[in-house]
Amino acid sequence: MRFMVLVRADERSEAGVLPAEDMTDAMDRYNDELVRAGVLLAGEGLRPSTEGARVTFSGGRATVTEGPFAEAGELIAGYWLIEVSSKAEAVQWATRIPFEDGAVELRRVFDATDHPAGTVLPGTAGKERTPREERPRNAPQA
Repeated sequence: MRFMVLVRADERSEAGVLPAEDMTDAMDRYNDELVRAGVLLAGEGLRPSTEGARVTFSGGRATVTEGPFAEAGELIAGYWLIEVSSKAEAVQWATRIPFEDGAVELRRVFDATDHPAGTVLPGTAGKERTPREERPRNAPQA
């Protein structure tokens, strides 16, 4: 099962302050552990909300609001997408993140098997995985 580990933004991340070198080194080691364990699917840090936009929908119409957005603690500063055997394993990986302060949130990612039988149209379930599975085939050959 896949889990997204969401890193909460704070005033420093919203100000665009990059982590110190020792934290970057610790994060590199943590990411290497995720890769060696075969659980890391993706992970990125996000630039401050001042460089983003929010799109809201109402009555079928989209409205775009430029950042920054309110409360830093309600924003996301980065994420990992991991594939693990259980929520307990996801929590175990999250507790090993080398943060001194901050918070992360774990959210299980929906997949086609979460929908009741017969509610997913034939062929739709496969479409969800196709872009991820095709990506390695499109990578440049060494």
